[in-house]
Amino acid sequence: MHIVITGGAGFIGSQTAEALLKRGDTVSVIDVFGYGYDPLHKEHNITLLSAYDGFKLYRGDIRDRDLLRQMFSDERPDVVVHLAARAGVRPSLQEPDSYSDINITGTLRIMETMREFDCNHLVFASSSSVYGSRTKGPFRETDNVDIPASPYAGTKRAGEIFCANYHYLYQMNCTCLRFFTVYGPRQRPEMAIHLFADKIRRGESITMFGDGSSIRDYTFVEDIVKGVVAAVDTPLGFEIINLGNCSPIRLDKLIEKISQAVGKEAIIERLPNQPGDVPMTFAEVTKATNLLGYAPDTPLDIGLKAFVDWLNEYDPI
Repeated sequence: MHIVITGGAGFIGSQTAEALLKRGDTVSVIDVFGYGYDPLHKEHNITLLSAYDGFKLYRGDIRDRDLLRQMFSDERPDVVVHLAARAGVRPSLQEPDSYSDINITGTLRIMETMREFDCNHLVFASSSSVYGSRTKGPFRETDNVDIPASPYAGTKRAGEIFCANYHYLYQMNCTCLRFFTVYGPRQRPEMAIHLFADKIRRGESITMFGDGSSIRDYTFVEDIVKGVVAAVDTPLGFEIINLGNCSPIRLDKLIEKISQAVGKEAIIERLPNQPGDVPMTFAEVTKATNLLGYAPDTPLDIGLKAFVDWLNEYDPI
């Protein structure tokens, strides 16, 4: 099978690419190597992928129609895994135009290119952020998602709606996967677990927004990748599916566990809650289990140890 992965040099994308390459698939990655963090992290990921014969890289933007047409003309993919996006809730409040352009316009250009080249299977990376601000869980795919809590969340919900539209108009298979707070090796450096672990091991203070009572369903990247690969293998028409760990934890308890994994006590600076943050994420994954055979099996303690071990090797101090 030949798979195109947008954003394939990133955290989840590079590990999805590697899983597919290891089993013998051909993988073409398109990535712009920008937005939000040092592109050297992505260059490191690409170095790992370049060891596989079935790998090819296209450097560029998903909004570039000519580049997309060139790639699809050359590669003729069977499936597209669309992970490329401007990520992050808080920055989206400051730069909503950029988020709209990259996440919505970029997604439409991917789908239009797929239609032009008769590629009819899309796996779209959505987000638990579409569920908005709520205090009761677990979150189910049938829940109302009419009020996202940030522009970022709004762009992800828009992507889901366009997937439904392209399935209705063109019978494109579109599986929208709502990821719940993914962590693990290669995680972006500005994400909470990476940021906290790095500062704790360096003896620097970390910032905790709110009183520590916010709850997140942290999901290990290997579990997410298994769900993505299953979606690649299973065209379903149009579906929205949660991928989470089903075991949420409070922020203050998470910091305790990161401290234990690092082996140092955290120095905590407390600040008020930030606009756009939500009090809870909590996945219900029965649908993922039934349709994709999804079964997350990495407890947080084990996942955090794996992350800290990777961080100490990748960026020793």
